[in-house]
Amino acid sequence: MTAPHDHPFVPARAAARPDAPARGVGAPREGAEPRLEPRLETVRVTVPDLARRSALERARGRLVLAAFGFLALYLAVGARLAWVMVIHPRLPPVAERSPARPLPAAAPRARRAAIVDANGAILAVSLPSAALYADPRQMIDRRAAAAALGRILPGLDVAALTRRFESSLAFVYVAREITGTQEVAINRLGIPGLYFLPTERRHYPEGRVAAHVLGSVDVDEHGIAGVEKWFNRRLMSDPRPLRLSIDVRVQAIVRQALARQIATFHAKAGCAIVMDARQGRVLALVSLPDFNANRFALAKPAQHFDRCVTGDYEPGSTFKLQTLSNALDHGLIHVWDQFNTTHPIFLGRFAITDFEPVTRWLYVPEILAYSSNIGASRIGLILGRDRERAWLRKLGFFTRAGIELPESAMPEVQTRAQWGKATVMTVSFGNGIAVTPIQLVAGAVAVVNGGVFYRPTLLAARPGAPPRRGRRVMKRSTSRVMRQLMRDVVLSGTGNLVHVAGYFVGGKTGTSQKIGKNGYRLHSNLASFIGVFPGYAPRYVVYAMVDSPIGNKKSFGFATGGFVAGPAVQDVIARIGPMLGVMPVMAGTTEAKAITAALALPLHPTAPPGAIALGPGNPIPPGAADAPVPNGPAVGRPAGVAAPKPRLLPGVPARRQALRSGAGTGAGGGQRVAAR
Repeated sequence: MTAPHDHPFVPARAAARPDAPARGVGAPREGAEPRLEPRLETVRVTVPDLARRSALERARGRLVLAAFGFLALYLAVGARLAWVMVIHPRLPPVAERSPARPLPAAAPRARRAAIVDANGAILAVSLPSAALYADPRQMIDRRAAAAALGRILPGLDVAALTRRFESSLAFVYVAREITGTQEVAINRLGIPGLYFLPTERRHYPEGRVAAHVLGSVDVDEHGIAGVEKWFNRRLMSDPRPLRLSIDVRVQAIVRQALARQIATFHAKAGCAIVMDARQGRVLALVSLPDFNANRFALAKPAQHFDRCVTGDYEPGSTFKLQTLSNALDHGLIHVWDQFNTTHPIFLGRFAITDFEPVTRWLYVPEILAYSSNIGASRIGLILGRDRERAWLRKLGFFTRAGIELPESAMPEVQTRAQWGKATVMTVSFGNGIAVTPIQLVAGAVAVVNGGVFYRPTLLAARPGAPPRRGRRVMKRSTSRVMRQLMRDVVLSGTGNLVHVAGYFVGGKTGTSQKIGKNGYRLHSNLASFIGVFPGYAPRYVVYAMVDSPIGNKKSFGFATGGFVAGPAVQDVIARIGPMLGVMPVMAGTTEAKAITAALALPLHPTAPPGAIALGPGNPIPPGAADAPVPNGPAVGRPAGVAAPKPRLLPGVPARRQALRSGAGTGAGGGQRVAAR
């Protein structure tokens, strides 16, 4: 066994005292005073140690640089995400969005305002719909997808859709408008890449009723016709419904009455208007043939054509209302004056005739009641060119009607230089000038309502708004006399088929020949009637016109305004009067007797004491235009040429004859006295 002091790892001094504690290097000996000298220790550093330390320092620096780099990268990514997702978000294209991402369940609010009638009935409204589009890149079998859609969507061109699906397009419109049933069926197909887009669809609940008034919109719901186009900005910017003056009940009645007359007389077309005589607001505006407003694009041009505001027609004898109003208002004639209608007025090779000539002088009430072209021409000569043009300009016949429809047309009026003596005479009975029916009705409103002209409008009165302000164009006394004259037309003249008990209807017939490429067409007429009710306090003016009617047994073979258009006006008045709150006055009552007396005007009035009436041997009235003697011989009639005789029906008295279709020029209402 080795001794402790012989152990190689034990110092020799420690071996002397085994129990003594070990003393470290540099420590003071036991029992000695401690020394305050610094303790020194020798450290040995080798070259490998230095190399290792250098490598560690380099690694530490690289780690710091990498940490700062990653920090900068994270900051850049975070800033970019904040920009594209918060500050300026960017969405992927619609076709690349995830199919699992649902669209909002609620349909968007309709952008285009509704259109309602005067009573609040909806005429046009935008309903929620859906459009179908596709991203062909997401489809598995594009041909099968197109075929499946073709089985659900009728009218879809499957071949064309297949070609579009197989192209490189990322967005393909399949259908602009689909029904809810079609949407469910397509969704059940489970074809990837098909998407639905919430849209709106314009719907017209009344279909054909008021189609020309409403017009239509395109696929983007922008107006393209009618009030939809005229008020497009208003309908797109203001969500409140647009309220029209149209009464859908009246509109439907007028359409039925006009359609019945067109069918009865095998006519080509027609139009009818009902206007408020006190405000110029249009309650009904019908043009036939018409179209379903929900199928605007499928209608033919003849159906799109609005005969009430776009068609220019020679008004015929309904224009005599303006001629007589003009002359009476200027004081140039009076109801007791007489005019020579015993023979035609010749203008070169043309002649102005009456279709049932009366071989005597006619009083002013007879000229209107019997619709005498000769008598109206002689009154026109008294007025002259300047008065005639000024009057027609004042009543709006030289410009557009001003109604809120973009289809409103300009009238066809000759220039002042062309407005010679022949034009003065022909315009006096409604030939040689072409105006729209809406202009004709607006002019008649001024004739019967006391002499105030209103621009026709389709807008209803706003609640609490003051009444519309019109423009006075004639004396009240003139309007009162004209109502009496129009009442005579229904009682004793060409309009006796328009009698409606209790309403004291007044009116005027009109029959004019249509104009073709080479002048007037034979056997092609425009038959019209314009009426007012109640005659003692006019509330409404009703107009009807039938294009190219063919006479039948019911009309004794004639196709004139009194026979063709008159019954339509009669039917309309009888049906809409009570509906609009205008009740008939019972016959035999004190009120009825008073009204009859107020409207009474004899066909042969007696001149008051001291008045000088025009007539045989009496001079032209003071202030008359420079023209041949109105009551003198026929103008330009060749010597020895006899006046043409009318064509009469066998077995029918001459006083009951009416104008045959196309018989002569300027039919002017036609029949003298219709069947009672």
